[in-house]
Amino acid sequence: MSFVKVFVMGKLSSEDKIRIQTLRKQGLGAKVIRASYPDKNWSLSTLQTICRLVDETGSAVTSRVDSGSPRSAHTAEKIAEVGELICSQEDKPGTSKGSRQIARQLNISTSSVR
Repeated sequence: MSFVKVFVMGKLSSEDKIRIQTLRKQGLGAKVIRASYPDKNWSLSTLQTICRLVDETGSAVTSRVDSGSPRSAHTAEKIAEVGELICSQEDKPGTSKGSRQIARQLNISTSSVR
């Protein structure tokens, strides 16, 4: 009967990322870095991702500039539209719209309207 060791790697520490960043800047690839630290049990795909991040941004500890969802509701244009819809109701009694109606009309969430 043979046993297969499975290593589950958690998140890399900041120190490990900085070490990988330094080695990458010296021109080493993911496979060489992995072979240099066999006791760390780093996965090759994780090392490749960190190497790519270092190549793109110059750092392994900072996130990409465009990471995350793009802002669609809190833009100056949407804020102005909400302001116009709220203000246009003040001079016309009986035509008020709730935050849900405004959200539906502008295709944004009610919390963004508020």
